[in-house]
Amino acid sequence: MPAFSGVSKARLLTCHHDLIVVMNHAIVYGPDFTIMCGHRTVSEQQNLFAQGRTKPGPKVTNVDGINDIGKHNHSPSQAVDIAPYPIDWNNTGRFMILGGYIMGVAQGLGVNLCWGGDWDGDYDNKDERFSDLPHFELRSA
Repeated sequence: MPAFSGVSKARLLTCHHDLIVVMNHAIVYGPDFTIMCGHRTVSEQQNLFAQGRTKPGPKVTNVDGINDIGKHNHSPSQAVDIAPYPIDWNNTGRFMILGGYIMGVAQGLGVNLCWGGDWDGDYDNKDERFSDLPHFELRSA
Protein backbone atom coordinates (compact mmCIF):
# COMPACT_ATOMS: atom_id res chain seq x y z
CA MET A 1 0.00 0.00 0.00
CA PRO A 2 1.43 3.43 -0.95
CA ALA A 3 2.27 5.93 1.80
CA PHE A 4 3.68 9.43 1.86
CA SER A 5 7.33 10.01 2.69
CA GLY A 6 8.26 12.39 5.50
CA VAL A 7 9.00 15.11 2.93
CA SER A 8 5.60 14.69 1.27
CA LYS A 9 3.88 14.75 4.67
CA ALA A 10 5.67 17.98 5.62
CA ARG A 11 4.71 19.63 2.31
CA LEU A 12 1.10 18.50 2.68
CA LEU A 13 0.88 19.99 6.18
CA THR A 14 1.32 23.46 4.63
CA CYS A 15 -2.02 22.98 2.83
CA HIS A 16 -5.64 23.70 3.69
CA HIS A 17 -7.36 20.99 5.73
CA ASP A 18 -9.60 19.95 2.80
CA LEU A 19 -6.56 19.28 0.58
CA ILE A 20 -4.93 17.28 3.37
CA VAL A 21 -8.05 15.13 3.71
CA VAL A 22 -8.30 14.47 -0.05
CA MET A 23 -4.61 13.62 -0.46
CA ASN A 24 -4.45 11.41 2.64
CA HIS A 25 -7.51 9.49 1.47
CA ALA A 26 -6.20 9.21 -2.09
CA ILE A 27 -2.78 7.80 -1.13
CA VAL A 28 -4.34 4.98 0.91
CA TYR A 29 -6.76 3.76 -1.75
CA GLY A 30 -5.12 4.63 -5.05
CA PRO A 31 -1.91 4.89 -7.03
CA ASP A 32 1.34 6.04 -5.43
CA PHE A 33 2.11 9.75 -5.77
CA THR A 34 4.27 12.38 -4.14
CA ILE A 35 3.48 15.86 -2.85
CA MET A 36 5.68 18.28 -4.80
CA CYS A 37 4.55 21.57 -3.30
CA GLY A 38 1.99 23.11 -0.97
CA HIS A 39 2.64 26.61 0.36
CA ARG A 40 5.10 28.83 -1.52
CA THR A 41 6.79 31.90 -0.11
CA VAL A 42 6.89 35.08 -2.19
CA SER A 43 10.55 34.37 -2.97
CA GLU A 44 9.77 30.83 -4.13
CA GLN A 45 6.91 32.10 -6.28
CA GLN A 46 9.07 34.82 -7.86
CA ASN A 47 11.74 32.24 -8.64
CA LEU A 48 9.20 30.04 -10.45
CA PHE A 49 7.73 33.07 -12.25
CA ALA A 50 11.19 33.98 -13.56
CA GLN A 51 11.53 30.56 -15.19
CA GLY A 52 10.93 30.91 -18.91
CA ARG A 53 11.21 34.67 -18.64
CA THR A 54 14.54 35.79 -17.14
CA LYS A 55 15.74 32.26 -16.25
CA PRO A 56 16.08 29.22 -18.48
CA GLY A 57 13.31 26.66 -18.74
CA PRO A 58 9.65 26.56 -19.66
CA LYS A 59 7.09 28.86 -18.08
CA VAL A 60 5.44 27.06 -15.18
CA THR A 61 3.31 29.84 -13.68
CA ASN A 62 1.68 33.14 -14.58
CA VAL A 63 1.57 34.22 -10.92
CA ASP A 64 4.43 36.44 -9.68
CA GLY A 65 3.51 36.33 -5.98
CA ILE A 66 3.45 40.12 -5.61
CA ASN A 67 1.08 41.66 -8.17
CA ASP A 68 -0.82 38.41 -8.49
CA ILE A 69 -1.20 36.18 -5.43
CA GLY A 70 -1.73 32.53 -6.28
CA LYS A 71 -3.45 29.79 -4.33
CA HIS A 72 -0.03 28.39 -3.34
CA ASN A 73 0.81 31.72 -1.70
CA HIS A 74 -1.92 31.52 0.93
CA SER A 75 -1.18 30.10 4.34
CA PRO A 76 -2.46 27.48 4.56
CA SER A 77 -2.02 26.82 0.86
CA GLN A 78 -5.18 26.63 -1.21
CA ALA A 79 -3.31 24.53 -3.79
CA VAL A 80 -1.10 21.46 -3.98
CA ASP A 81 1.12 20.06 -6.72
CA ILE A 82 1.49 16.28 -6.92
CA ALA A 83 3.12 13.77 -9.25
CA PRO A 84 2.72 10.04 -9.81
CA TYR A 85 5.58 8.14 -8.21
CA PRO A 86 8.11 7.33 -9.53
CA ILE A 87 8.10 10.61 -11.43
CA ASP A 88 8.35 10.56 -15.22
CA TRP A 89 7.53 14.06 -16.50
CA ASN A 90 7.21 12.70 -20.05
CA ASN A 91 4.49 10.20 -19.14
CA THR A 92 1.52 12.55 -19.19
CA GLY A 93 -0.87 9.60 -19.30
CA ARG A 94 0.00 8.73 -15.69
CA PHE A 95 -0.65 12.36 -14.68
CA MET A 96 -4.02 12.23 -16.45
CA ILE A 97 -5.02 9.02 -14.68
CA LEU A 98 -3.92 10.41 -11.31
CA GLY A 99 -5.75 13.68 -11.98
CA GLY A 100 -9.02 11.95 -12.72
CA TYR A 101 -8.60 9.76 -9.65
CA ILE A 102 -7.93 12.74 -7.36
CA MET A 103 -10.93 14.63 -8.75
CA GLY A 104 -13.11 11.58 -8.09
CA VAL A 105 -11.83 11.27 -4.52
CA ALA A 106 -12.46 14.97 -3.92
CA GLN A 107 -15.99 14.73 -5.29
CA GLY A 108 -16.69 11.69 -3.12
CA LEU A 109 -15.51 13.60 -0.06
CA GLY A 110 -17.49 16.73 -0.96
CA VAL A 111 -14.38 18.85 -1.60
CA ASN A 112 -14.71 21.21 -4.57
CA LEU A 113 -11.41 21.19 -6.52
CA CYS A 114 -10.11 22.52 -9.81
CA TRP A 115 -7.41 20.55 -11.61
CA GLY A 116 -4.78 22.18 -13.79
CA GLY A 117 -5.11 19.38 -16.33
CA ASP A 118 -8.75 20.31 -16.96
CA TRP A 119 -9.27 24.02 -16.36
CA ASP A 120 -12.82 25.19 -16.89
CA GLY A 121 -14.64 28.52 -17.02
CA ASP A 122 -14.44 28.94 -13.23
CA TYR A 123 -10.67 29.51 -13.36
CA ASP A 124 -9.96 33.15 -12.50
CA ASN A 125 -7.14 33.62 -15.05
CA LYS A 126 -8.69 31.65 -17.93
CA ASP A 127 -7.05 33.87 -20.57
CA GLU A 128 -3.61 32.93 -19.23
CA ARG A 129 -4.20 29.26 -18.44
CA PHE A 130 -2.04 26.41 -19.61
CA SER A 131 -2.09 22.74 -18.81
CA ASP A 132 -0.71 22.22 -15.30
CA LEU A 133 -1.09 18.48 -14.72
CA PRO A 134 0.39 18.39 -11.17
CA HIS A 135 -1.79 21.26 -9.87
CA PHE A 136 -4.97 20.98 -7.76
CA GLU A 137 -6.63 23.90 -6.04
CA LEU A 138 -9.69 24.59 -3.96
CA ARG A 139 -12.37 26.11 -6.13
CA SER A 140 -13.40 29.61 -5.14
CA ALA A 141 -16.83 29.76 -3.57
